Amino acid sequence: MITALVAGTLAGYGIAVPVGAVGAYLVALTARTSLRVGACAALGVATADGLYALVAAVGGSALGPLVAPVVVPLRWASAVVLVALAVRSGAVAVQRYRRRSTATREDEAPVGPLRAYVALLGITVLNPMTVIYFAALVIAGQGARDPGALEQGVFVLAAFLASASWQLLLACGGALLGRVLTGGRGRLVTALASSALITALAGHLLLAAP
Repeated sequence: MITALVAGTLAGYGIAVPVGAVGAYLVALTARTSLRVGACAALGVATADGLYALVAAVGGSALGPLVAPVVVPLRWASAVVLVALAVRSGAVAVQRYRRRSTATREDEAPVGPLRAYVALLGITVLNPMTVIYFAALVIAGQGARDPGALEQGVFVLAAFLASASWQLLLACGGALLGRVLTGGRGRLVTALASSALITALAGHLLLAAP
């Protein structure tokens, strides 16, 4: 049981800690909205990680052949969605700056908690590397025996909680960033920088393909 707990925790942090395009978008989203919205978005990412951990724990070695044919389409779909979000964020930021709007934060970015949760869940689910990562860990850890249902449950829960804790930390960082950059120009620069970073990371996702 302790082994499954430790393995799940390490697996969750292992997939969550490297900040890629999704993490960058999470920080930027929280910075221009609110911590509540960012926290829901963070839980969306963690939910996807938890679902993939569950699939990996239950599916085991059967995952490889199933995922292999769709890895490239999923990678392209993920990159396209991220670039579209980056372009939209940058365009909205430029329009807002030109209008010199004095509206409230909610008016500036009408993204609700549920919408943020679903959006980040969908983006993360599109990433095939997550399921491949968890499948490799589970297959490597099975050894000579198959883990019981309770051990699988502990592994999945630990992976979800580890991922959630890291994603919530990123959301808190985004909320602090939003409070610091309260001026119109500061928000414009931050939005454009985050859009460029997300686009670059999405491009790297494609270039790093085997």
